[in-house]
Amino acid sequence: MSYDLELYDPATGEVCILDAPHQIKGGTYVLGGTDKAELNITYNYCKHFQRVLGKKGIRTIYGMTGAESIPLLNQAIQQLGDDYSEDYWAATEGNAKRALRQVKALAQLRPDGVWQGD
Repeated sequence: MSYDLELYDPATGEVCILDAPHQIKGGTYVLGGTDKAELNITYNYCKHFQRVLGKKGIRTIYGMTGAESIPLLNQAIQQLGDDYSEDYWAATEGNAKRALRQVKALAQLRPDGVWQGD
């Protein structure tokens, strides 16, 4: 299981398109990058997301704009440890932190977009 997070354009209802393709990788990704503001994150990090973002975990940002989510993401990132693993699927705080940094990067690229997912 995983989360499919996307930033939507509130005017068109379509996934936001970036000026250039990004290479942000999650559980699944487009080989060569994509210009869509989207990211897949494994559900393995759920317990860490719930601890730092509240009961709804990463879903806490759904409905927020990219700009609105950045302060919350910064706060959550600061609360997580640095125990990164080369194994993307390992449910470490460091891997969850890396995923939140990637979410924040997309939010910075399209602060006007609105988070949706699942």
